Amino acid sequence: MRRLRLAIVGFGRLGRACAAAVEEAPDLALAGVVRRHPAPLPAPFAAVRVAQHVRDLESVDAALLCVPANDTAAVATGLLQGGLPVVECAQLGERARSEHYSLLDSVARRHRVRAVVGAGWDPGALPLLQRLFEVLIPRGHTQIGKHPGMTLHHSAALEDIPGVTEALSGQWPDAEGKPKRYVYVQLAEGADAQRVQAAILSDPVFAGEATEVLQMADLATLEAPEGLVVERRAAPKVGEHQSLTLDARFEAAAFAARVMSDAARALPFLSPGAHPYALGLRHVPDTGRH
Repeated sequence: MRRLRLAIVGFGRLGRACAAAVEEAPDLALAGVVRRHPAPLPAPFAAVRVAQHVRDLESVDAALLCVPANDTAAVATGLLQGGLPVVECAQLGERARSEHYSLLDSVARRHRVRAVVGAGWDPGALPLLQRLFEVLIPRGHTQIGKHPGMTLHHSAALEDIPGVTEALSGQWPDAEGKPKRYVYVQLAEGADAQRVQAAILSDPVFAGEATEVLQMADLATLEAPEGLVVERRAAPKVGEHQSLTLDARFEAAAFAARVMSDAARALPFLSPGAHPYALGLRHVPDTGRH
């Protein structure tokens, strides 16, 4: 059986996780990576082809979109208009998500191409788990709590700065409750830390925002597995002491990448249009979703 050839658009934390998920799957193949600056990728992906546009890659069957949520609609629309199926996992508010899905569905139907939307950890896998808990305990209350930890993101803009080998950024309230951006950088040997800091603070992405630059010997220590607790308890009036608890430790990017890979496998079996992710998606017939 021919392996499905996938391109990855964007190569931050999620893009790297998708590359790993595709390469470990016997039925998938990595056609290449699309990124703004097509520099060679770090190990273990150094041999993977890098391009500035999907059209510069060979024999691409579909694209996994690993770009910021605000960029997803534009990137997906461009690829769908070119006839390339896509899988995306943008995390948006409820209203924005509905408008986003409608837009992609309209473009996909117009150009007779397939897309899977909301195919990540959240949205994607987590809502399915919540829904299962609700089915098993129909009258009750669900609580979701996150274990303490930091949410950090890779930034192509930071990693393009001379002297920076890897970089992570995140935003949290400072001691006064005001939003502040924190940038963690791992420097190349011999790099001038002060010059790197000046370059970061003058970059348009960070200019005008309260930003603190911190040098780290190893950024891997900041990317510890995330934690989540989902608990559902039956309402007292039911008269039964039913409860379900999911206590998980995981890498959200790795889970999202596996969901996106599963969605990509479904693409050849779907009708044209944008399909919300679901387990067993490839077996769901078209019933006029919109």
